[in-house]
Amino acid sequence: MPHLILKMVSGRTETQKRTVAERPTRVVVSAFGVDEDSVSVAIEDVAMADWTKSVYVPDIQAKPDTIYKKPGYDPFP
Repeated sequence: MPHLILKMVSGRTETQKRTVAERPTRVVVSAFGVDEDSVSVAIEDVAMADWTKSVYVPDIQAKPDTIYKKPGYDPFP
């Protein structure tokens, strides 16, 4: 039962969020051979001012073994 959590900077439309939820669902169904009904997708909006402390530090920096695609930006310029 895959559950995807996508955190992004606030400001996307509901249409954009629905599109983003649909595409990874198709990839998960294809790659893992699961039924579409077993996949769930959550989208969490994060204010840009809170990104480093709320996402980068706890989810990216603190969990390097879980990151399969690293960001190309420096949160500490």
